[in-house]
Amino acid sequence: MKYAFPLAAVIALVLLALILVQIPGMQYLFGVAIPYLAMALFLGGFCYRIIHWAKSPVPFKIPTTCGQGFSLPWIKQDKLEAPVNTAQVVARMFLEIFLFRSLWRNTKATVYDGPKLTYESSKWLWLFGILFHYSFLVIVIRHMRLFLDPVPWPVAFMEIGDSLLQIGAPTMYTTDVTLVLGLLFLFGRRLMNPQVRYISLANDYFPLFLILGIAFTGILMRFFVRTDVDINAIKQLAVGLVTFHPVIVTKISSLFYVHLFLVCVLLAYFPFSKLMHMGGVFLSPTRNLANDSRMKRHINPWNPEIRPHSYAGYEDEFRADIIEQGIPVEKELPPQAND
Repeated sequence: MKYAFPLAAVIALVLLALILVQIPGMQYLFGVAIPYLAMALFLGGFCYRIIHWAKSPVPFKIPTTCGQGFSLPWIKQDKLEAPVNTAQVVARMFLEIFLFRSLWRNTKATVYDGPKLTYESSKWLWLFGILFHYSFLVIVIRHMRLFLDPVPWPVAFMEIGDSLLQIGAPTMYTTDVTLVLGLLFLFGRRLMNPQVRYISLANDYFPLFLILGIAFTGILMRFFVRTDVDINAIKQLAVGLVTFHPVIVTKISSLFYVHLFLVCVLLAYFPFSKLMHMGGVFLSPTRNLANDSRMKRHINPWNPEIRPHSYAGYEDEFRADIIEQGIPVEKELPPQAND
């Protein structure tokens, strides 16, 4: 049921857009109003989450380390696993963000008869994670041609490179295939792996189904209902949205509004979901802190301000009690005046 409800929700969103867009006047709602609302929620929610995380105090130095830290000069330091300066932290973050280094080092534990516990390298998650994320990035950049006039050469170059295989007519983009393959693997992993299936929740399946819906509707528009899609009208609408002069000049395919509506739902859902790891990875203290707790004192910002209390002050405050217990003191009590 954890994946049945998210799947039903995505199907309901598709049917909702498909039915309502048939009503006269609703094209403006799905083509203009909802995209603006979704983008406002995305930008506002994204900025709020980042600012909230950035303001959160870090009580301890907690960088993840699994290598030799900096110690004696003749002991080789693992500069990526135990960075001690900004340059090493930046190198570690770069590899993590652009190459998913932690996934590359992923292992799986398996129990065999005996019992015998083994740890084995598992690169499949890294491979399909890379395929999915970079395919999604390329597709987003490719779609910039709809919003920009003239189209910048980097966007045009990326589109040419993505269709370099020249498969079919119209040309099939490589990232369309790799995106779907990556999504299917991530979904299948949550179903087939008992441990991952146990900890998976409905909000883990919903974005997978939602992005699959976006991918399938986009593929349908390109290969199966192409005659019903007026690309010029879509580009005019897209340029109008970014220039704040939106206009719907002609009837556009209902499938386009479904595709656009699913994208808007993803944008609005993004800041309030686990998808925010895109921004959160930059603020993760396990990655962006240096392993220098023995070199620099880390002050816990949650600690209350405590004024220092010297031994002399402590003795002045409790001298009489200390002497009464027979404990030697540095200063004796002053003589008391005779009555």
